[in-house]
Amino acid sequence: MNEKDMMNDYLSMINASLTTYANVISQTDNPQLRQTLQQMRNQDEARQYTVYNAAKQRGYYKPAAPAQPNEIQQVRSELSGQ
Repeated sequence: MNEKDMMNDYLSMINASLTTYANVISQTDNPQLRQTLQQMRNQDEARQYTVYNAAKQRGYYKPAAPAQPNEIQQVRSELSGQ
C-alpha cells in the first residue's frame, strides 16, 4: 500500500469516527462522559486536519473549488425556507 492510499484510508477512518462521536455525544446524559467524548472528538478533529493538510500538500487531495456567492445565497435561501 502506498502513502497516498494509507493517508486516504486514515482520513476515512477519522471522518467515520467523528461522525460516531457526534452521534454518541448528542445522546450522552452523563456530564463527565460527555466532556471526555468531546475532548476525544476535538483531538481527532485536530489530527484529521493535520493529515488533511499533509495530503493536500503532497497533492493527494484536491479540495473542491470555492462556491460562488450566488451559489451560497441559493443554498442559504433554500435552507432558511425563503
